Amino acid sequence: MIRFLFVGLIAATMGWACAGREEEQKKTEETISVSGAFALYPMLIQWSEDFKEKHPNVRFNISAGGAGKGIADVLSGMVDMGMVSRDIHPEEYEKGAFLVNVANDAVVATFNANNPAAKQIVERGLTKEEFINIFLKAQTTRWNQLSGINGDFDMHVYVRSDAAGAAETWAKFLDASQEDLVGIGVFGDPGQAQAIMRDPLSIGFSNLNYVYSLRDRKPQPNVQIIPIDWNNNGKIDANEYYYQSLDSLNQAIGDGRYPAPPARTLGLLFHGKPKNRVLVAFLEYILSEEGQSRLPENGYVSLSKKAVSQELAKIK
Repeated sequence: MIRFLFVGLIAATMGWACAGREEEQKKTEETISVSGAFALYPMLIQWSEDFKEKHPNVRFNISAGGAGKGIADVLSGMVDMGMVSRDIHPEEYEKGAFLVNVANDAVVATFNANNPAAKQIVERGLTKEEFINIFLKAQTTRWNQLSGINGDFDMHVYVRSDAAGAAETWAKFLDASQEDLVGIGVFGDPGQAQAIMRDPLSIGFSNLNYVYSLRDRKPQPNVQIIPIDWNNNGKIDANEYYYQSLDSLNQAIGDGRYPAPPARTLGLLFHGKPKNRVLVAFLEYILSEEGQSRLPENGYVSLSKKAVSQELAKIK
């Protein structure tokens, strides 16, 4: 009886010790919840994996659903951070929005590489006014309505159906808002990219990561970028063509040859200045030399050193 009682006491003690260790582990574990822009989603996955290697007790719950959803989720307290790919509106700042910029990228006009007039489209490009006639006024509905384009066939315009930073940025380039865009609504960047690649007569816009392959840095199969004719001379000059690879376009974004908009800054949004030590540590990693060095290999443009200093000062 004494032996059984002794064994029972040992088992109970071990049980209490294990429970204590589990409770202590739970106390040290942190979960960071994130939602928002498809544009920043691949990079957040990369940064979170890097951060977890140094902080194994930190868990991430990251979902993409559009910039609008990310902003709504963070301001309502549903998530810790919102991934954003558009400007923050005054009314969102009034609700406590606190933005930290973390990267640069751009939105580009796209069409199907199998378009019968693909070569002519790339050589002539489109002017801003021509894009307005397509995406806002719906006055251009056939490809041969563009001068120099042969072949009388329909133009199928695709836009975003969700509240998206890509759509807001593209609309801003056209001096409008997302609600003004007209076309076939598609949800999400993956859906938009697939719609363009499936339809030979399509035209739309996408974030860079859904156009270029990170493997060879070239455009994905069946998709082509429509160059912007910035000087309105009816053709794409050598200094206007930098779309041949992800690296050449990112260089043009960095030096301003591809201006904002449709180039843009990507950020992380908080409800008030972040005070949680783990959130701050994650931001400091993202803005560190190591964190910023991960951007180019993943298809983004790093912030300038001056911009990094400005963003770090926000969270001090």
